[in-house]
Parts: sequence; structure tokens; C-alpha cells
Amino acid sequence: MDTGRIDQIIDNYQGEASALIQVLLDIQSENHWLPKEALNRVSERLQVPLTRIQHIATFYKAFSLVPKGRHRVHICMGTACHVRGAPRILDTVQELTGIKPGETDVDLKFSLETVNCLGCCALGPVMEIGGKTHGKMAPAGAADVLKNYE
Repeated sequence: MDTGRIDQIIDNYQGEASALIQVLLDIQSENHWLPKEALNRVSERLQVPLTRIQHIATFYKAFSLVPKGRHRVHICMGTACHVRGAPRILDTVQELTGIKPGETDVDLKFSLETVNCLGCCALGPVMEIGGKTHGKMAPAGAADVLKNYE
């Protein structure tokens, strides 16, 4: 992400330090993570200490300080999903993508995470990709869903 684009995002909020979290969210949304250079620029432009920005970026789970894939895959491991086969879904996704929970593939295509509950227990086991929920998953179905994402 170039400095000019970071400056545009900051300018959208009139350079107000009170908009720090929104600025970081916008950068994260476009870039899928918060590079060190972006944090330095935000610190400089908003006149907020870098340590404060790093504290916020590590406190909120919405932010990532490491590159993330274009498609974030969440596998629900909550009780309802677990007893209905979520571990097999997770195994299938790990096998197909070559990554474990918390990792991103080398092509920056997929990032894999497990979550405690996605709030749709009746649809379990559930896999969410890029905000789209796929319910009543089976291993073969998970493979088919992954094929739809470039």
C-alpha cells in the first residue's frame, strides 16, 4: 500500500486523531493487514505515538500485523458444529490449502482460522468464507466451496 493511498484514507477523516481506529480499519479492509510502513505513516500524520497504534492494532482481533489471504476462511468449532463433524471439515480445508489455523498460504489466497461460534448452530457444521456462511458442510462440500474462490 503506497503512502499516497494512506494519506487519502487519513484525509477522508480530516486527519483527526479521534478517527484512528476507523483509519486502521480502512487500511486493513483494502490491504488485508497493517504493514509497519502504514502504521508509521498513520502515526506521523495523526500525531499519535506508534506505540499507541501498535497497542490498538494488537488489542483488536479485527486487525492483523501479518499478511492475510484474500479469502478468510473461518471454521466453527463450537459445540454444535463440533459434534456434527467440524473437525473433519477443518482437516479437509487444511489438506486442500496446505495451511493450519492462524496461517496464510504463500499465494495470499487463503487465511484459515477456527472460531468458537458463528451464531448459526442449527446449520452446523459451518464454514464462513469472506463473510458468506456455508452450512451443513461435509468434507466433499467444503472442497467444492473452496474451488469457487480464486
